[in-house]
Amino acid sequence: MNDLPYTTPLQFIGLALALIAGLLLGLASNRSGRRWRERYEAERDAHQALSEELAAANTRIRDLEAANSRLERSLADRRPAPVADPAPNKRDSAIRSWFYGGTDVLARIRGIDEHRERQLNQLGIQHFRDIENLPREDELPLEERLGLARGTIVDENWREQAALLRAGHTDEHARRFGHHA
Repeated sequence: MNDLPYTTPLQFIGLALALIAGLLLGLASNRSGRRWRERYEAERDAHQALSEELAAANTRIRDLEAANSRLERSLADRRPAPVADPAPNKRDSAIRSWFYGGTDVLARIRGIDEHRERQLNQLGIQHFRDIENLPREDELPLEERLGLARGTIVDENWREQAALLRAGHTDEHARRFGHHA
């Protein structure tokens, strides 16, 4: 007989399987194997949490995009015919026509600054009557679009302020809502 202990391919395969099994058993029972497994499980859990956050963010983005579309359609559907303000102040009208191209100065409403006024103008809201006639269902999408807290339009009384300013009651507006540019 041969002096070699492993002479057939089957014997070599058996030896290889025994070595691999021993290596795996050693890794599983060793501390470093446990640490690897713990790191793997922690990474898997972090990945799962991140995937859930991403799914929630994508849902929020889709909801905001849908609200934005509704608001844009609503504003596009309401193209108001130009109507002169009743009893306008001649000086205000001249300044408004010269500097603002015939639009109302929405920044006179408390809660609307020049930046928000430009945003409103870009959305087609250019006159006090546009704010007065803003449908309730358009408030939340508009507040989200402008980066305002929910309920700001109602809390700040935008409709009431717009009605006073449109009617030329600037003194009453200043008395009730404070002097604003």
